[in-house]
Amino acid sequence: EDWKPVLTINSIVYGLQFLFLEPNPEDPLNKEAAEVLQSNRKLFEQNVSKAMRGGYVGNTLFEKCLK
Repeated sequence: EDWKPVLTINSIVYGLQFLFLEPNPEDPLNKEAAEVLQSNRKLFEQNVSKAMRGGYVGNTLFEKCLK
């Protein structure tokens, strides 16, 4: 949960992978996205896909992250 100097790069990468695979809407960085995740998972997945391809989600423009 909190940073500790004993954490390895592997444990950090695995932790990030877990956050991507199992996002926690109870402790979000983006409250609006967490609300969509809880109320409409399909729309959440569509928004993530749209953001990764580059485009607007709501009023926010995301740059393309995927080839």
